[in-house]
This record gives sequence, C-alpha cells and structure tokens, in this order.
Amino acid sequence: AEKVLGYDLLSLCLEGPREELDRTQHCQPAVFVASLAAVEKLNHQQPKVVESCVAAAGYSVGEFAALVFAGALSFAEALYAVKVRAEAMQKASEAVPSGMLSVIGRRETNYKFACVEARKHCESLGIENPVCDISNYLFPDSRVIAGHLQALKFLQENARKYYFTHTKLLPVSGAFHTRLMEPAVEPLAEVLKSIEIQKPLVCVYSNVDGKKYMQSKHIQKLLVKQVVSPVHWEQTMHSLYERKQGTEFPYTYEVGPGKQLGAVLRKCNLKAWKQYDHVDAVEEEE
Repeated sequence: AEKVLGYDLLSLCLEGPREELDRTQHCQPAVFVASLAAVEKLNHQQPKVVESCVAAAGYSVGEFAALVFAGALSFAEALYAVKVRAEAMQKASEAVPSGMLSVIGRRETNYKFACVEARKHCESLGIENPVCDISNYLFPDSRVIAGHLQALKFLQENARKYYFTHTKLLPVSGAFHTRLMEPAVEPLAEVLKSIEIQKPLVCVYSNVDGKKYMQSKHIQKLLVKQVVSPVHWEQTMHSLYERKQGTEFPYTYEVGPGKQLGAVLRKCNLKAWKQYDHVDAVEEEE
C-alpha cells in the first residue's frame, strides 16, 4: 500500500495523528486496506469461512474491498482508484461548507419533505442550487441526510417538526453521496477506464441499487455513480438475506475497523445478526 499511496499507511493507522487519519484522503485508503487485512486474518484463522463465502457487500469505499475480495479488481489497482477517489472527494468537500447528519425518525417521518424545506431555507439565505438529500439508507427509520451545512443546521433546529427523534452531525468533511461530489466523478471514471475489471467470483451487491453486479461494465459504471448517489444499505441487506421461509441464515462476518455494520444489521435483520461476527485486523483475539 505504501508504494501505491506514497506514504506510510501502517504507521498512520497505528500511531496517527488521528486528525490526519480522519482526513478523507487518508481515511478511505485506510478503511480499504484494513478491511482486506481483516479478510487475510480471517482466512488464516478460519480458511473454511472464506472458501465457503457466497456473497459480499461493502459500505461506500468498502465496496472496492468487496470487489477485490471477489476477484473483480486487483489489490494495487483498486487501491490506486481509492486513492484518486479519496483525494477528489476531499477536494470537493473543501469547495463547499457541507456535511452529513445522521437522523433517527419515526414511522410518520417524511425525510424527503424535510429535505425540500431545508433547501427552501437555504434559498432564502441566498444559496444557489442548495443540496440537502438522503445520502444513506441505514435501517428502518434511520437515514443520513447530507448537503449544505446551513440545511443540516435548519433540520437540527426543526427536528421536532419533522418527527426526528435523534440527530447527530457526523465527523466528516463533506456531503458524500450527493451531487456536491460531482467534481470527483470524472477523475474516478478516468482511472476505472484504465483498470481491468473481471466478473466477480462471488456475488457482490451494489450500493447504488442494492442488486448484484452482473458484469464488469456494470461495475465500472456503478462505482462512478456511487460517488453522487445514496448508499442503499438497508435495501442491500434485504437483497442479501432474502431467502425462503424456514431457510437458515448464513454466517455473516464484518471485516475491518468498527462494528457499525453489525449494529445496522441487528436493526435490519435480527435473525441474520444472530450469526454475525466481527474481525478486526489489529485487535488481539479474545
């Protein structure tokens, strides 16, 4: 990874400084490499798990790791694409004061209506073409809304009106998975054109539509689209675990830093979560 990136990723991950690691341009390659390192660890400890794997999915940049795991992309080329994507998204973030707001709602919450009103509020402040959209579908009654900071502030101040039970600004630098990331589209599209993409050996599900990738052109197209489209993670979980009544659920492994996807799985599908495990590249095993 160091050769591809031009800096010592391992020492940045292990020693920090934290604020450097949290920067989009470093954070994305770090998540990608740490996820695949966790796969290697799992393969070393329980090779049967990796051999019998039937499907993979990755959240946002994790999709690149899932595609490497499935044999669709080579490690070095995918890492280079992630580097280009991360740097372009960092640059796009710096161009507009924007962010992401995690929202927990209720059954009667209308997220789209809330976004429309937040955009109108931004227009009243003189912001042209304001952005405020759902950028991540996490689990029932939970979304991430991304866009101009003024829009997110408006939503926080009017949380009760929109039946939001909880809101929290995420520690990210920009409105990922919205059209504010459009400047990152071209650089990523260019690099993906130069990479050889194979048909995945196991099913990989796309963030853009929650469906399986069918062939390499499809992968190339949707990885670019993903940068400016919402992550349909809840829908992906439904596709992934769809099975006939009475069929057993497979084992699920979350590989890489953090257990957020496990927490989301628990809210999406409790039965599937009962066979969930987490593997981190650096944690000592219990």
